[in-house]
Amino acid sequence: MMILLAMMSCNQHSESDQVASVPDPAWWKEAVIYQIYPRSFKDTNGDGVGDLKGIIEKLDYIQSLGVDMVWLNPIYSSPNDDNGYDISNYRDIMAEFGNMADFDELIKGLHDRGIKFVMDVVVNHSSDEHEWFKQSRSSRDNPYRDYYHWWPAEKGQPPYRWSYFDEKGEAWRYDSLTNAYYLHYFSQKQPDLNWENPKVRQEVYDIMKFWAEKGVDGFRLDAFQFASKDTTFPALPEGYEKDVKNVIKYYGMGPHLHDYLREMYDQVLSKYDVFAVSEGAGSSFEDAHALVDADRKELQMAYHFEGMDVGSSLNRYTLSEFKQVYTRWDQSFAEKGWLSIYLANHDQPRMVSKYGNDNPEFRDASSKMLQTFILSMRGTPYCYYGDELGMTNIHFDSIEQYRDIAAINGYKKALAAGEDMDLFMKTLNFMSRDNGRTPMQWDATEHAGFTTGTPWLPVNENHSFINVETEQKDPNSCLNYFRKMVQLRKNNPVLVYGDYELLLPDHESLYAYTRTLGEDKMLILLNFSTQTTALDLPENLTLNDLLINNYPSVDRANNRLNLQPYQAIIFSLN
Repeated sequence: MMILLAMMSCNQHSESDQVASVPDPAWWKEAVIYQIYPRSFKDTNGDGVGDLKGIIEKLDYIQSLGVDMVWLNPIYSSPNDDNGYDISNYRDIMAEFGNMADFDELIKGLHDRGIKFVMDVVVNHSSDEHEWFKQSRSSRDNPYRDYYHWWPAEKGQPPYRWSYFDEKGEAWRYDSLTNAYYLHYFSQKQPDLNWENPKVRQEVYDIMKFWAEKGVDGFRLDAFQFASKDTTFPALPEGYEKDVKNVIKYYGMGPHLHDYLREMYDQVLSKYDVFAVSEGAGSSFEDAHALVDADRKELQMAYHFEGMDVGSSLNRYTLSEFKQVYTRWDQSFAEKGWLSIYLANHDQPRMVSKYGNDNPEFRDASSKMLQTFILSMRGTPYCYYGDELGMTNIHFDSIEQYRDIAAINGYKKALAAGEDMDLFMKTLNFMSRDNGRTPMQWDATEHAGFTTGTPWLPVNENHSFINVETEQKDPNSCLNYFRKMVQLRKNNPVLVYGDYELLLPDHESLYAYTRTLGEDKMLILLNFSTQTTALDLPENLTLNDLLINNYPSVDRANNRLNLQPYQAIIFSLN
């Protein structure tokens, strides 16, 4: 430990003669993105479902966080088989959420506050209730037939493809109307669009232009790494679906994906001041760079899943795994490309429950520590609604409480396969997507001030003390710490563009790293444990300003720092 920190100390002034220069600056690199799950943010009409007027009502709160962009999960017309990720009309607003006038008011309200808007674009698949699919399945010679992937039944069973949400795990669904199978990598009600058809691609580009003209500033492309497919559908190795990494390897980055993205760039992205990020980044660094390197003229930002794989079981994770993942990705993107940094989204459990410690003794500190990590790493931070409060998993007792199709159909599949259902339910309790979708906790009243009706998903009982109203008044709350950390990042380009260097790679409790940009250098120390952890500093290391600390004080005696459980500290080093 001493040797590594001493090396850092010796190097701290090596760049003192340089003038800090920002490499390839861009507004979307410097932005902090706040993700809102619209069903769960704020309900204004008492139907138990969040709506656009609810977000409009809370725009001043969003502005107070200091964030620069808001990303909403899908708000288009949808039958809600997968909570809006099954779209029946790409140019209309879901009735539960409001109407187009509400959307226009929301965009204006955000822009008036200097906040940009990111639209979720779900075009690997549509709803089976979209007019395109209704036409497509009506007859084999319908003009929309090739908008989707069909396999004539007279050719026999199509080659096996696994589905994420199908209760039998099968991605081909037989449709008797035309005696053929259609492909759905997700729910049966989410047929995959045929991107090999140029008419489909043009439809999508026209949809994106429609929203860009309305003022949308960015696009998040859902499941887009799966859009291009080898339409001969060759047989895949038996059992490949047992490892999700194999699914991404065989399903992702299809033969013409880059052609389609360059076409999208030429027709849409290059015509507007927008950025685009694809959910998923293939199965290798090469895949990710091929998507986002500037000279590719495709997308602008990589959103990889490897960090989410860490800790995705009841065995939890080791800090070594965590550090290795984020360090490898940063190293790969140190010279070219740009990353997203996040620890939660609508497909994950709550950040503090998965990566921190949601026991009352440690919840506040570990929530703040994780926010420190996200907001001090290179890349564009994505902060999920409620995490600024330290919201936790809800811990359901029975399958009847779940609303997520992945949970419900996963349960049916596990039951049919004879799995250990006690283990299945324990894992679901920890990992379910519904954990990250419970209503925003605004105050301590019934239903946390989210709705006057019955919420679509239960409110966590801990809203009595984890809520906006309570935390607004407490200068040491998770909420106010989040605001301070956002401002620290915005005031210091070194936290956006600076080089990252990992220190103490083998330390089991401490995640330590520096960020350096010209003469500016910062030391970030994060204690990922429930124990006080000592760190001996080299005598020639000068810690200058204490920039942020999630505890009231720093325990320092001479050259020894004692980091409290889940303590997070950032020092300037020059």
